[in-house]
Amino acid sequence: MRNERGESLLEVLIAVAIMGIAVVAIMAGLVTSVLISDVHRKQATAGTAVRDYAEAVQTAVTGGNYVACGTASAYQSAAAFTAPTGYTATVVSGSMRYWTGTAWQAACSVDTGLQRLTVQVASNDGRATERVDVVLRKPCGLDTSC
Repeated sequence: MRNERGESLLEVLIAVAIMGIAVVAIMAGLVTSVLISDVHRKQATAGTAVRDYAEAVQTAVTGGNYVACGTASAYQSAAAFTAPTGYTATVVSGSMRYWTGTAWQAACSVDTGLQRLTVQVASNDGRATERVDVVLRKPCGLDTSC
């Protein structure tokens, strides 16, 4: 009978294909949202940690650990800082610059009491890296010209 006629196989297959595409698109959006949320959380944590690390380096210098013509490793070992779990804190190698009175230069011939270095905190999975430049000034207690 004509009024009891059902759906054809082709119509059912098309409906299932359209629903499948919609579900895949929704799931891809959810997965992307979770991934981006994780990256943002790691960036926020690394940003906070890098500022704390920069402050620890400055505190170490203020406490008498200024090194004339210092190297990155000298300041990394002087700073009392523990990175959060899952993150690594370093003084970027090759980032040391020394003030000559007119410009920053990579080679230190005479220490004028002003140095710039870059500190970095990175997540161990490589999803977030934050850097901050720190300018270190020789404390007056260590300088006879103050």
